[in-house]
Amino acid sequence: MDAQYSGRTVVVGIDGSDSALDAVPWAAAEAVRRGVPLRVVTAFDWNQEHPLGQVGLGSDYREIMLKAARRQLAEAVAVAGETAGVEAKQQLVVGFPIPVLEAESRRAQLVVLGDRGYGGVSGLLVGSVSVAMVSRAECPVVLVRREEDDSVEDRERPVVAGVDGSELSEAAVAFAFDAASRRGVPLVAVHAWWDQVLDRVVPLLDWDVIEAEEREVLAERLAGWGAKYPDVAVERLVTPDRPARALVEESRRAQLVVVGSRGRGAAAGLLLGSVSHAVLHRAHCSVAVVRPPAEKKA
Repeated sequence: MDAQYSGRTVVVGIDGSDSALDAVPWAAAEAVRRGVPLRVVTAFDWNQEHPLGQVGLGSDYREIMLKAARRQLAEAVAVAGETAGVEAKQQLVVGFPIPVLEAESRRAQLVVLGDRGYGGVSGLLVGSVSVAMVSRAECPVVLVRREEDDSVEDRERPVVAGVDGSELSEAAVAFAFDAASRRGVPLVAVHAWWDQVLDRVVPLLDWDVIEAEEREVLAERLAGWGAKYPDVAVERLVTPDRPARALVEESRRAQLVVVGSRGRGAAAGLLLGSVSHAVLHRAHCSVAVVRPPAEKKA
């Protein structure tokens, strides 16, 4: 774990939706693994002068909504309490979800969210709050996919990490090794190297040379991590495929996919790259998005 996050809590954001509640056990288990408290946070987006969409309903309506928010928090804390060893605290913050959670990320080592919520739009696989947070949070963010069960087999599935060969992916690799070590599972390091440029020059390619070069790229990015995490068995997967497609396919056998927020395929100025965005929407398991230190605000 990055030293800058040492001692910070794990935060899980809830909004009363089933998706948010599904994220609570995942966050509770992660807090126990890290030996830190869990903060269950909800945003109470009430403007006393101008309650959005509820003009004229007055203080009685406010109290009803406030009681509902407190009830949701209590339910989430009760769910968290089913995880042995967790220390769960609750926090109701007046404000809109995105700025509230962004502020929470400044003092958290991890923010955990459901992949959908009441802020989600029908037909989208990932909610608007979740998408905003992976771009704006100042710590790693995990979007939890709902799991129908939690069998021993599922808990033994590997962690998958996308390694694109750029220095920007270093933080994601560090997070992935740490996650695999804490879970006692293997790490699958995926390096996919096909892009649209190659479509036009296929007849000119020396496949053996390219594969050897790409394997060397992956080896360079993994160098040193095996010594730091000797308990983690690493499977190296170098594939002539588009990165998003390769990671989505590997997510079928994983319990967590870890990606950087940007990589060598992202345009300058974008906080969320195309590969990360595609994996968020299409992965078959939970997804962690890790921003490199250079992207974080001072």
